Amino acid sequence: MGASKSESFSAEHNEMATLFKALSHPARIAIVDYLLKVDTCICGDIVNELPLAQPTVSQHLAALKNANIIKGNIEGTAICYCINSDTIAKIVSHFGAITTQLKNKCC
Repeated sequence: MGASKSESFSAEHNEMATLFKALSHPARIAIVDYLLKVDTCICGDIVNELPLAQPTVSQHLAALKNANIIKGNIEGTAICYCINSDTIAKIVSHFGAITTQLKNKCC
């Protein structure tokens, strides 16, 4: 979406669109699921879990990190990733509001 069009929407709409776009690839969902399962990990561990090459996994990790869905801390020569719970809370809140509004709909 061009910058001129995104300015027509609220900050929350743009933020949610960025988050959903970052989560719109099955490899990224698998990465999030893996991080939830192990709590934290090193990039090499993620590469071993996915049927993708290391550079591809790094690209997906970068997309998740740029959207603030995951955080990464440098530990020596490795990066230890974890889920950013604040960002996940925003997603949960957004879907919670949708769920609440749907309860009052007739369709």
